[in-house]
Order: sequence, then structure tokens, then C-alpha cells
Amino acid sequence: MSGGTGTVTGRCPPNGPELGSGAGTAFHRSTDLPLGCLPTAPACARARAHADAVLHEWGLAHLADDAVMIVSELTTNAYDASVIWPDKPPITLRLRADDTRLLIEVWDHSPDDPAPAHTQADSEVGRGLMIVDALAARWGVERHGRRVKAVWAEVKIPGTR
Repeated sequence: MSGGTGTVTGRCPPNGPELGSGAGTAFHRSTDLPLGCLPTAPACARARAHADAVLHEWGLAHLADDAVMIVSELTTNAYDASVIWPDKPPITLRLRADDTRLLIEVWDHSPDDPAPAHTQADSEVGRGLMIVDALAARWGVERHGRRVKAVWAEVKIPGTR
């Protein structure tokens, strides 16, 4: 079952693996949203709006605030990592859910893995992965070749095992 709110087949990744999910797990809800890596494209705003609409459609509105914040941070990081490339490869947001968790994946074409920044107390940037770490049950990076990776975060659905 896919969300009817702008569900599309992404160019990256084509039916990629279930990141960080363990073998044999099947997600019964999934949506991909390719986003242009262009300075004029409001990719982060589109990704946040898409995530919010899909989670409401899936009956997971109670996860929307945290999930949208994670989407925002991961999408921003993917954009920043990809915009340096002359061909401006797209980034892709993928949301998947089963009965116990929501998996948020953001795919990009950067060879660099994200790392939490060591920021000053008054810094206005560099806290994205700290926010993801605080809101997600777990998160990580899965590499698919030198220039393709997915950064993922898992959000548990309350009241499930």
C-alpha cells in the first residue's frame, strides 16, 4: 500500500534494500519522493510536506512532528552533500512503515558519510544529526557504491512491541 499523496517511483534507489531493518522484514506501506538538487527547488519544504501528508494518510499523524523534523534534517544534509556535484544528482526521500515502526530514508550521491558535528553552544548550524539521534530509536548510513548512500532513521510506533 503506497500513500496516494504524490507517490512516485524514484530514480534513486530502484527498489533498494530495507535499510537497517533486519532480514526478512516486509513493509506494507511505502512512498518515494525524488527531489531535484537545485538551489531554486524547495526540496526540504516539499519533503516535509510530503512526509506530513503521508503520515496522516497512513494513520500515523501522532508521529508526524518528530518524523517531519527528521526528514528536514536528513534532507538538508543530503542536499548540502549533493549540491557540490556539477551534475546535481537528485536526492530521494523514502518512507516505509509496518505495524511497529516508520523507516525514513534519504538517498543521495555523496561519497561522504554524515557525522555528528562538534558544535559550540551558541552555534546555529551543525546540530542536525544530534536532533535525529534524539528523535529516532536508531539511525545509520548504508552505502550502495562509492557515490550512493542512504541515511536512515527508525521511529518506533508507540503501543507496539
